[in-house]
Amino acid sequence: MTTIASRALCAGVFLTCMLTTSVAFAHAHLKQQSPAADTQVDKAPQALTLSFSEGIEAKFSGVTLTGPQQATVPVGAVALNEKDNKQMSVPVEQTLTSGDYTVKWHVVSVDGHKTQGQYRFSVK
Repeated sequence: MTTIASRALCAGVFLTCMLTTSVAFAHAHLKQQSPAADTQVDKAPQALTLSFSEGIEAKFSGVTLTGPQQATVPVGAVALNEKDNKQMSVPVEQTLTSGDYTVKWHVVSVDGHKTQGQYRFSVK
């Protein structure tokens, strides 16, 4: 009888550890962006806005923007939304011309995990 109870207790502890561990090892994943991925915008954006699944550290995060012919487009410093540390904004320092653009991003979440990715959009 005690063997069944001890196995049940061990199983409960194991499941609790697995559930709490997955939360502790979460990474910041890109949830939303503006301009949106794989879209064509009529008006060139003045800033890029990226929203993540968890809070990020601005000083360890960044964005690069490349345009037609893989030319690098200058962007400003990352700024976090004052009310939401899951959202960052990066000013575009020159007017974008018509063409395809690639946004490459990297962030460090508040729990110290690094993630990176990229997406594309185009300007009409």
